[in-house]
Amino acid sequence: MFESSRKRRNYVAAFLIAFGLSILAVWKVGLSEGPMKWNPDSLRTRMVETQLISRGLKDARVLEAMRVVERHRFVPARIQRRAYEDNALPIGERQTISQPYIVAYMTEALRLKDREKVLEIGTGSGYAAAVLAQIGCDVYTIEIVPELAKRARASLDEAGFSQVHTRAGDGYFGWPEEAPFDAIIITAAPEKVPQTLFEQLKPGGYLVAPVGPEYGVQNLLRYRKTDEGTMVADTLIPVVFVPMTGETEQKNK
Repeated sequence: MFESSRKRRNYVAAFLIAFGLSILAVWKVGLSEGPMKWNPDSLRTRMVETQLISRGLKDARVLEAMRVVERHRFVPARIQRRAYEDNALPIGERQTISQPYIVAYMTEALRLKDREKVLEIGTGSGYAAAVLAQIGCDVYTIEIVPELAKRARASLDEAGFSQVHTRAGDGYFGWPEEAPFDAIIITAAPEKVPQTLFEQLKPGGYLVAPVGPEYGVQNLLRYRKTDEGTMVADTLIPVVFVPMTGETEQKNK
């Protein structure tokens, strides 16, 4: 009985030693190889496949732009590794970078053709402007928060999109000296789209915007301007966006 007990103790001891040595070997390999590499290129490819294509987005140019533009360059450094998650992320100044799907969906909804002139209201991080530029659009983008406008300009330059035209100002007034535009995209929600922006849209062009109150129902609408200048709206999907501030906010009070 004692012999059997001694054998069991020896077996357990041998097992623990072997187990400890294997853990030590794995630890040494980890030290030599360093931490697991973060691969944003692979994450972007996966993002396009699982978040965009799987939800029915089909525009090849939009999908390719989403594969190419490095979204992590447009978020704060502390959350860069979350850049390809399926959700919006904070970028400071009480603003967010939209969920990848929403950026792609709104871009596809513009029904862009080739090298069109696009006005964006609400630069935010600069990411959506970069996607439009990657498609080949001539992009003009306005941001009402000066600090965000400054950061977006720097991010666009660092990411290789220095051709994007940026301005700090109130998007309510648009960019009249560069009008008319082939398409207009608004990335904050007015309760009513400013008439000034409709006036800066070319006949046959599209304007895509989230519309509705801050704490009420918002829908993504697509307006088409007829040759006669009439705006025809289609309701696309329900959304939640930060409110459009500035002059449009004052007029809705």
